[in-house]
Amino acid sequence: MKKAFLLAAGSGTRLRPLTDTTPKCLLPIQGVPLLQIWLENCEAAGIREVLINVHSHPEKFRSFVSRSSSVVKVHIAEESSLLGSAGTLAEHQSFVAGEESFFVLYGDVLTNISLLQMLAFHQSRKELASLAIHQVPDPTQCGVVSLDNDAVIRDFKEKPEHPESDWAFSGVMIAHPQVLDFVPMKRPADIGFHLLPMLAGKMAAFKLSGYLLDIGTLQNYAAAQSSWPGLRKRSKEIECCRE
Repeated sequence: MKKAFLLAAGSGTRLRPLTDTTPKCLLPIQGVPLLQIWLENCEAAGIREVLINVHSHPEKFRSFVSRSSSVVKVHIAEESSLLGSAGTLAEHQSFVAGEESFFVLYGDVLTNISLLQMLAFHQSRKELASLAIHQVPDPTQCGVVSLDNDAVIRDFKEKPEHPESDWAFSGVMIAHPQVLDFVPMKRPADIGFHLLPMLAGKMAAFKLSGYLLDIGTLQNYAAAQSSWPGLRKRSKEIECCRE
């Protein structure tokens, strides 16, 4: 496992005015840009190349990468027209050609998940993908999974009106390149709405332990400044649902 997609093309409208000049993936958490936290986690897991899709303020990403001391090589894929999260994967499938599997990471998620532990779990399974999942208080705002007794995801629904469980996708995924064959041709194409429902029965569920917070709102971003424990302090409980 040497490569990962880091999805960071969201406009961050709920974080304005902070995102009027800075993409949300570069907003600092206790003084450290979220993107740097992700790169440190990737480096610890042995990931050596990351492809980041960007849309707003691409020059800020280029500047960050030019100054970065990370050993992880960063490829910037600028999207003048948004492809959607699944569309980005499909349009850049050559990036992971020949890989046994790769990570997909949501750039607006702050987490100290052990990517190595998740990778070990995935390698012990036979499914095409593994999703990190966590329990949430309001599953109507999340991508909800239904599991069988073998931790196989039998159903996936994005923001269902009547959820069948309170287990939700955390924004961390490991996939085999064959998964990209399931991405629809239309653009934009979304992972939650268009790809994961097609993979029901072909995904395993990795139950996340540790800190998880979607910084997509001003309230959550403010909360992160005091609650973030750092990458090496893995709490036993998840702090928040992705909103």
